[in-house]
This record gives sequence, C-alpha cells and structure tokens, in this order.
Amino acid sequence: MRARIRLTLAGSARLCAHSRNLFRRGGNIPNRPCNYAMAWHNFKVMIERAIKPVIKDLLTRFPAVGLLGPRQVGKTTLALSLASELKESSIYLDLELPSDRAKLSDPELYLGQHEESLVILDEIHRLPGIFKTLRSLIDRRRRKGNRRGQFLLLGSASIDLLQQSAETLAGRITYQELRPFSELEIADVRPDAGDQLWVRGGFPDSFLAADDKESFEWRSAFIQTYLERDVPALGPRIPAETLRRYWQMLAHNQAQMLNAAQLASGLGVSGHTVARYLDIMVDLLLVRRLPPWSSNAKKRLVRTPKVFVRDSGLVHALLGIREREELLGHPIVGASWEGMVIENVLGALPASAQTSFYRTSVGAEIDLIIEFGAKDRWAIEVKRSIGNPAPTKGFYIGCEDIRATRQIVLYPGTERYKLDPKTEVMSLDVLLRKELHRAK
Repeated sequence: MRARIRLTLAGSARLCAHSRNLFRRGGNIPNRPCNYAMAWHNFKVMIERAIKPVIKDLLTRFPAVGLLGPRQVGKTTLALSLASELKESSIYLDLELPSDRAKLSDPELYLGQHEESLVILDEIHRLPGIFKTLRSLIDRRRRKGNRRGQFLLLGSASIDLLQQSAETLAGRITYQELRPFSELEIADVRPDAGDQLWVRGGFPDSFLAADDKESFEWRSAFIQTYLERDVPALGPRIPAETLRRYWQMLAHNQAQMLNAAQLASGLGVSGHTVARYLDIMVDLLLVRRLPPWSSNAKKRLVRTPKVFVRDSGLVHALLGIREREELLGHPIVGASWEGMVIENVLGALPASAQTSFYRTSVGAEIDLIIEFGAKDRWAIEVKRSIGNPAPTKGFYIGCEDIRATRQIVLYPGTERYKLDPKTEVMSLDVLLRKELHRAK
C-alpha cells in the first residue's frame, strides 16, 4: 500500500493552508518552510529551485527584482521562502485578491508604512499604475541610504508588464525567469526522474502528481484555465478555442521550423494573425522561438525560426498523450525529447550566451548552437538513440561552416565517449553538471 509522505517543496505553487491564509492577509512571513503531505511513490523529496540563490543575491544588490514565469510554476512559494530568509519583516500581497488591491488604493501611503520590509507584490500586472509610485519610493529610499531589497515583483509575463516596468523602473530593477523543474533540479529525486520529467513536464503539481492520470488531468485543467481565464486576464482577446487549436498545431510541429502559411490555412486566419498569436505565446513564456544562425552570408541559410512548446508535459497533454508507453509509440516522440533537452540546456546557460540553430537549403543542420564568445562556439546535436547516436553528415558540414570549437551529441544513455577526435557523446546530465558549469 502506498504510504502518505511529507513533502517539503521550495518552489511549488502550493502553500500550507495556515501560511496561505496568513500571507493573503498581508501578514509577516514565518521563519519556517511550508510542508504538505502528498503520496508520491514512497519517496520523501525536497526540490530546491536552482534560481533561488540568484534571486537572493540580486535582492542584496537591487532595490527591485522581478520574478517572471507562467502560472503555477512556483513563483509565490519561492518568493515567500526567500523572504523568510532575507528579512524578519516581509509583506506579501496577492493582487488578484480585491482585499489586497484595496490596501493599495493609496499605494504611497500603504507602502510608506512598510519602508523596512521586503514587499512582495504577486500578479503585478493587475495593478500596472503602481510602477510610477514604486519608482518614487525607491528613489526616496535611496536618498536615505536604503538601496536594495525593497520590492519583489511576481508576474506571469503579461505582454505590457516588461514595457511598463522598463519605462518607469529603468536602472532600479532586474528580471529573472522561473522555469518549470529542470533536469538538474530533479536528478537526485529518484532513478527514473528524468523520464518522468519528460513525460509529465516540469510544472510542480504535474511532475509531483501521485500518478500519470492525476498529472494528465492537472495539465489538461491548466491548459483550459490558461485559455479561458489567464490569457484574457493578461491582455489578449482571442477566442479560447482558436488559441487551443493553434497551441495544438504548434505541439504537432514541435521542434520544427515555423510554417506560418500552413498554420494560417489550418486556422482560417491570415499569416499576420498567426504571427501575432505566436508573439502572445512567446510573451507568456509558454512557447520558445529559436532563431536561425545567420552569420555566414555566403551560404543559403534557412531564415525561419524553430518553434517549441517549452514544457514537454504540455506538448503531451495537448496531443492527448497520457503516459510513457503511449508517448514511445507516437510520431512526436523524437521531437518531444529534443524539445525537452534543448529547453533544459537553454535554462542552464549564462545570460550572455547566444543561441540559435543551423540549417542550409542543401541539408546541413545543427540542432543547437551556443556562442559563449567569438571564439567559443558549441554545436549540439540531439539524438534519442542509445545504439546509434552518430549524427548525420549534415551535422559535420554545419560544424565546419560555423567553425565550431566543440561538437557534442546528447543522447539518453549514461556512457560518455568520443565518436571521433572532435565529436563527443554524452548525456544531458553530464552536459549540465560538468560542461556548462565549466563554461560559466
């Protein structure tokens, strides 16, 4: 019989009931973690978010930090965990609650009463007019010598949020993105955690569900809620069914170059409208647009970006794939795994790294190019094959074209070895833990 376990999770969207009620009343943050019981394969786990020390450091150097990410990715719990460690006095306001918004009817008066506190403003897009007040308060406190750790702003990446804050808080705020769980964050949880991350995706409530059925139901509900409530609340006014079909079409074409004409034909809209839909999904951090490499004017390079639904679990939910065996027999299996791998790699890179893919009209292709500098350019091929992970001739041609300094094949095996003097085969875990750590 499967036992109930105690799970401590820094970064889940869930809070213990007592703390949630306390925080929503604008109470002080207790100096203890939130725990909740959950049946999950008889394992006791604590998943610490990799970005936590980064945010913690930024709050000691900037007056305001913005933490962006999709709904249910764990922004609130991470913010509250940070608050309990950084300051004795912290205030949390959920701006989706009318009672908390009412406290900010006169934001200068209310926030002025909490000058010594770290103020966490959740769903900041609900109160866009507050940015000018924050700028004035930050500048006033700077003159008093209080130059850091004043505000932590949480947002679901509404389309206008970055523009509004950039205009009013320039030089006063820095942004970080909280992504779903990564391979690095879950690697030590259990032996098959990597496969589970691929199948279920990295949203905490999906990944940590009691079984695949519960996970699939959560993701299906998440998609429905995002389309019907969250997307309209964040600005765009698009029929939910139209956006669902568009999202499903992107999932069917996972890791492929954008074919705007095909999408437009399938939806019965114009190419311009398809481009607008893509911009919305990218702005909401649900879809990634990977640009083509374009530094070789002598080659006939593809100029169209590749498009990925960023969370593999959402890909599978959109396509009705409920569990691993069903996924392994589905035509999307290779593209799904490629998308999951590339998203993990991109999430582990320093902000200065430039990324793209390479494809020519005659077939030379590289799945991912990482440029750490003018003379440090990595070519990465993703191959979901243990028995024969050797890349095609087009990969080697592409490596010569871009003058790659490293040639890496990522595969699902565990052994690390060289295919030839320049090309090395390794797992995603080795790349993330060892090679990218050195590159940083």
